Amino acid sequence: MSQITTHVLNTSTGKPAGKLVIRLEQKIATDWQTLAQGETNSDGRIATLLSDDYVLTAGDYRMTFDTKSYFDRQQESYFYPYVEIVFSIADSELSDHFHIPLLLSPYGYSTYRGS
Repeated sequence: MSQITTHVLNTSTGKPAGKLVIRLEQKIATDWQTLAQGETNSDGRIATLLSDDYVLTAGDYRMTFDTKSYFDRQQESYFYPYVEIVFSIADSELSDHFHIPLLLSPYGYSTYRGS
């Protein structure tokens, strides 16, 4: 399993957000470098965003969720065309698994560090 996974739930419908495109980037100096991109499955999850043997380094990371395309497919109006979650990984956490869930609705969102 990828060292970083995610799960997106549409809280306005109570259903997983399938086919939502997500990009993972790492900050290198002053620029963001794309590490991976994927799409959630029918359960709203991506378990294979990174290859199993890819090991993260300490630093800042960003996950960008393309909510515009998702809500357009649902024929729903929305306020946030994308959601960016920026987080830091410390040296002491390099062997950890990072689960980044997104609770999404057309006019709000919430996230937390999952397990």
